[in-house]
Amino acid sequence: MTSGVGALWSHRNSLRILVRRDLAVKYQQSALGYLWSLIEPLGMAAIYWFVFGVLYSRDTNRHLGDAAGSYPLFLITGIFAWMWTSSALSEATNALTGQSRLITTMNVPRQVFPIGRVAGRFAEYAAGLPILAAIAIFYVAHGRIELGWSLLALPLAVLVQATLLIGVALLLSAINVLMRDVERFMRLVVRVLFYATPIIYPLSLVRSSGLPGWLKLGYELNPLVGIFQLHHAAWYPDEFPGARMLGSTIGISLLMLVTGWWAFRRLEPAVLKEL
Repeated sequence: MTSGVGALWSHRNSLRILVRRDLAVKYQQSALGYLWSLIEPLGMAAIYWFVFGVLYSRDTNRHLGDAAGSYPLFLITGIFAWMWTSSALSEATNALTGQSRLITTMNVPRQVFPIGRVAGRFAEYAAGLPILAAIAIFYVAHGRIELGWSLLALPLAVLVQATLLIGVALLLSAINVLMRDVERFMRLVVRVLFYATPIIYPLSLVRSSGLPGWLKLGYELNPLVGIFQLHHAAWYPDEFPGARMLGSTIGISLLMLVTGWWAFRRLEPAVLKEL
């Protein structure tokens, strides 16, 4: 794995070119271009704010804690991070099958292609950070939130999320070449994960629910739960995951990275033969 990381680093320019190409191709025939990477999550946030922040505001505010007075910020924080996750998982699945000609002709580490999809979606996420910061500043000016050391949770969340996504992308991209059902299966998984992760609702709502203890434990073992808690903790310190959740989130993400890298290298000969 160490030699593979070194080879990937030596081809970082190729990775940069692939990311720029993917972004250019994705928006080349769009009048609004990169703005769509902001319009879609903002549109989703507006819909969920209307449903849970307006129609069911009394029930929603009861569980939000410090986020009760700034629910749009809570929503947008989660949805921006979710768009990176869902797009990376969906596009990384066909990262090899959709670029077979490049893969068989370019002399670069094949990990570049699924990692490039994760990096490209991160670029879209980063484009939304100024909007996120502007909304946070608005609520700070109105005394709804306070900024402090909790902001350090945001870069930690991004680092752990990137680790997890790269590992999953490597694993899924290789398996999908050999089993094309993976791409269809992931569409269902992505939909389930959206509602099985504290994005539009707080984690406290799950903990206070009547779900069985074993189900709550399984829910919190999902590394995305800890990652999204870190995203929210940047603005709401009371959302910071406990030591156990933080440890399991980082540990599972690192394990997923190692597993994905190992599986990719083991399956690479069969993948190249299939392509």
